[in-house]
Amino acid sequence: MKVEIYTDGAARGNPEGPGGYGTVLHYVDAAGQVFEKELSQGYRKTTNNRMELMAAIAGIEALKKPCDIVLYSDSKYLVDAFNQNWVDTWQRENWRRGKKNEVKNQDLWKRLLAAIGTHNVEFVWVKGHNGHAFNERCDKLATTAADGNELIDDIQIFD
Repeated sequence: MKVEIYTDGAARGNPEGPGGYGTVLHYVDAAGQVFEKELSQGYRKTTNNRMELMAAIAGIEALKKPCDIVLYSDSKYLVDAFNQNWVDTWQRENWRRGKKNEVKNQDLWKRLLAAIGTHNVEFVWVKGHNGHAFNERCDKLATTAADGNELIDDIQIFD
């Protein structure tokens, strides 16, 4: 089963302000029927990078069986971490960048790696705010969530 996942994250006043993520899952079955699911959530205080990661996590965690996934994101932080093997290096180096610097957002990187699990995931970068319909839709979901009234705490943000 091949699923396309489109993601975006947003933060207002990085990191002291609210943020949100938006995700669209897109699947076409063998009969050509299109299925889509939208996911979003807003947070009281967070960062854009955390919301980019949460968008990917939410999309992948929503899948109930192993899939071939093409995940589209306008976040170089997310896409390059996998396509340039940064995540492999971080794990090998015990989540450090160099001798002193810990990798930020380890909780979410570890959660994302666990979510990927049995899936086969290809990460594809798309230029943000460039008229890509699904990216624009995810941006709208993310910003609407960030500006909404149903904000939750991002408990790891200030640990």
